[in-house]
Amino acid sequence: MPVKATTSRSRTVLSNDEMMRQVRTILESPEDDLQAGLVKELLSGVLRLHDSHLEALDLKIVNRTIKELRHAFRVFHDYRDRRKISIFGSARTANDDPNYGLAVEFAKRIVREGFMVITGGADGIMRAAQEGAGRENSFGVNIMLPFEQGPNATIADDPKLVTFKYFFTRKLIFQKEANAIALFPGGFGTHDEGFEILTLAQTGKSDPQPIVCLQAPGCDYWDEWQGFITRQLLSRQLISPEDLCLYKIVTSAEAAVEEIKTFYRRFHSIRYVGRQLVIRMSSPLSQEQVEALHDQFGDLLSEGTFESHGHLPEELDEPELTGLPRLMFMSNRKSASRLRQLINHLNHL
Repeated sequence: MPVKATTSRSRTVLSNDEMMRQVRTILESPEDDLQAGLVKELLSGVLRLHDSHLEALDLKIVNRTIKELRHAFRVFHDYRDRRKISIFGSARTANDDPNYGLAVEFAKRIVREGFMVITGGADGIMRAAQEGAGRENSFGVNIMLPFEQGPNATIADDPKLVTFKYFFTRKLIFQKEANAIALFPGGFGTHDEGFEILTLAQTGKSDPQPIVCLQAPGCDYWDEWQGFITRQLLSRQLISPEDLCLYKIVTSAEAAVEEIKTFYRRFHSIRYVGRQLVIRMSSPLSQEQVEALHDQFGDLLSEGTFESHGHLPEELDEPELTGLPRLMFMSNRKSASRLRQLINHLNHL
């Protein structure tokens, strides 16, 4: 067995022989091996980093980023077939705050619908959500901070707790692994995460998903926020009216769960195949319903019209989805918010 070398900082690394053996295996892999091809590109990029004579700090950032993402991907991998919801909110919310109780109740209810819960793993709203979801249905995506951010008792020492140094890698996991988003009242961090989620949704850089803003009865946190959005962003035409459909403000766990369930009533997922947008659904549309879409959503088309379809050859790498009915069209990709309105329409037909 190869001997692993130990550096002066006590970091265990592969021996040169072991690394060379793994590199040769990758380089000798078949040309049609997609994963090996991507690893080859990564290796090539790493070699270019060395050739660029970067400063040590730059290399440390790249190294730490790869380590954090590799570990997080491995943690989530075994749960890839379960839907998950990322829940954001203040670490300072006390357990006698009505929003704390709302977070507990919402997490309980969404877990009953088959979801797992992802939070920042700290106190406040995050602790409340994980109390409601239970340890077995919880992920913690923690961040190293000098204060506030130690893991809560529900998720501490759980193998599903991942700790990050960088906010950007942490936020990537929050978005990548989520099938829905829940925002509770919070501070700068909650707004940072919430606005990034909305930006990704508005620009089409994330797949469509339900985004719910929860506030306890009598709390006006998101109402005041909505006022700012409409008075300052919408009235100045800094956003479009349809952008307001990207999220929904609710005051009960029942309403939040219903919003998420409704989003997945018929819609399953989307995939772009060239210029074709493929919407996978759990139930088919009638021919009359498909034909009627052109009048209401023709602005989404670059050419042609909407069509019912089976799976495409390019989708065979997702064999578990081949049996789902499809709605396909040539998308102009001009408005992710209008696409969200189309999805809402399909779910309510």
